[in-house]
Amino acid sequence: MQGSRREPSRVERGNARESADAERVGVRGPSGADGMSVREVDGVGVREAAGVDGVGVREAAGVDGVGVREAAGVEPDGVRGPAGAGRQRLVHVADVAFVVVIGVLTAAAGLASGEPDGLGAAGAAVDLALIAVGSLVLVAHRSAPVPVLALTTAAMLGYVFHGDGGSWAALPVVAAVHAVSRSGNRGVGAAAGGVFLAGYVTAHAGADGVAERTVLLAGWFLCAVVTGIADKNWQAYLRQTEQRAADAERTREEVALRRAGEERLRIARELHDSLTHSISIVKLQAGVAVHLANKRGDEAPPALLAIQEASGEAMRELRATLEVLRTDVAPDGAGGLARVDELAERARSAGVPVTVTVEGAVRSLPPDVDRAAFRIVQEALTNVARHADRAEAKVRITYGRGELLVRVEDEGPLAPGDPVVPGTGLTGMRERTAALGGTLSAAARESGGFAVRARLPLEAR
Repeated sequence: MQGSRREPSRVERGNARESADAERVGVRGPSGADGMSVREVDGVGVREAAGVDGVGVREAAGVDGVGVREAAGVEPDGVRGPAGAGRQRLVHVADVAFVVVIGVLTAAAGLASGEPDGLGAAGAAVDLALIAVGSLVLVAHRSAPVPVLALTTAAMLGYVFHGDGGSWAALPVVAAVHAVSRSGNRGVGAAAGGVFLAGYVTAHAGADGVAERTVLLAGWFLCAVVTGIADKNWQAYLRQTEQRAADAERTREEVALRRAGEERLRIARELHDSLTHSISIVKLQAGVAVHLANKRGDEAPPALLAIQEASGEAMRELRATLEVLRTDVAPDGAGGLARVDELAERARSAGVPVTVTVEGAVRSLPPDVDRAAFRIVQEALTNVARHADRAEAKVRITYGRGELLVRVEDEGPLAPGDPVVPGTGLTGMRERTAALGGTLSAAARESGGFAVRARLPLEAR
């Protein structure tokens, strides 16, 4: 990677293309970049300046990885996801426990009341079987409330007629009536309650206190119907609340994205108006100076050729950045380690001796990591030229198994222990690295000079 002398003829051949680039960037006029912002200009990057860096527009707008839905306390689509599955399991366990309690209470009340004469152990077994059937089917009261009500009512009426069951025999039927009323079939629940009451009166005709017990059971069934309707209304209110929260979430996301887009528009206009004209003038003046030198038969100064090439490269990157923002997809070669030799050659032309070393198995990198590594090297070499008196610089890129190491060290005048005041360039490098979940250190070396070391993970966070 030895530096080669630039030929004026090559630069002249690029004049027409660079001028066209300037026109293509500047043709949109003072209105900016046609609704777009500039992602990268120089090593710092516009996204860093705008506070919209690699973390993404959603994070800058407050719509980060946690999401507005979680911040609002609303689980997506009601009970989906891990939290929804846990809630369903809890409900199922509660239903089973409720059924067991009802069955145990009903059976205990029946056994305590004794059996009619002549039934004995066989009669008790039949009664327990009827109670078990009438109670256990309640497990399905959420998915099939009407069939559950029919089976429970039939089983418990059978128990009332066979075993002379008392008021406790109505408990499973009351629970089934509540479930049916909650599902919206309150008429069916009331009718089932009436059927059970009629059977109960028939089975206990002539018994003492049957009228009082019948009135009491009628009150139970009435309460079951009312509480079922109340439960239905409460569930509807909860669903409506969740829907309102979901609608509010979508609205917040849209507003946040719109505001972020408007901010990008504003940044694009400002950068276009402030940068495009200035860069175009610099390139135009450099091109004119080179042309006049060639016309006089003089060799153009290397510094002038470097200015012309650097301004042309800036125009190309500006145009590529605007294209990125139009499509939200970075074009091939928009800035990656494949172009690190160009950076080194440009630094050499500016008087900075640069050595590039690549270690490890070179392979394709994630686009974000590739661009971030390129920009870190670019900014570090720029700082060497500006602040290290064009001292010798060494660029070392190491491909690890799960990470990429980028080191740029120089032999500048900075002494060990000297404080380093970070500017926008170092701040931009840190933000790029942090956005990818990596680390960056920039400090004086123990042997003198300055070192930038970046560790970039290759896997997404």
